[in-house]
Amino acid sequence: MRESQIAEFVTPILAHYGLDLDAVEVVPAGKRRLLRIVVDGDGPTGTGPLLDDIAEATRAVSAGLDETPVVGSAAYTLEVSSRGVSRPLELPRHWRRNVGRLVAVTTTAGEKLTGRVTSTTETSALLDVEGTPREVALADVSKALVQVELNRPKNLLAAGEDETADEDEDPEHDDEIEDEN
Repeated sequence: MRESQIAEFVTPILAHYGLDLDAVEVVPAGKRRLLRIVVDGDGPTGTGPLLDDIAEATRAVSAGLDETPVVGSAAYTLEVSSRGVSRPLELPRHWRRNVGRLVAVTTTAGEKLTGRVTSTTETSALLDVEGTPREVALADVSKALVQVELNRPKNLLAAGEDETADEDEDPEHDDEIEDEN
């Protein structure tokens, strides 16, 4: 089971559901293997995919993998999940999908700052750091993580987002769908 072959196979399936492939991981789990596929997408509000979208894509990926030799003949467990807040912001689309969120950033120069993403481009992000605008070039970011806020200000919630949305975000338990094969 090669991650690159799996990625090549599932990418067009996920694209059909408006999802981007973020990562493929194959992890030994006893006699079985865990095939973890991490997805991302804009979703209806531009802030990430809905659980229903991930569930539909999981069924399609599972059916497709059952019909192809790309996973081999050994038993595996398929897990498809969203990026969640535990994965670092690495690509411009990750930053774009997190406008309004608080992020902790470490620059390549070692500077650490925490600010709210107010806007992004393909090459930079504008952060509000304690009331002061600060532009950060994405090329100068060595690590950036979304910070979980239990009481995010209502004026910063995305359209249609529940004010308790972050309360359900646990870095250790991303939205995930599992399928035993």
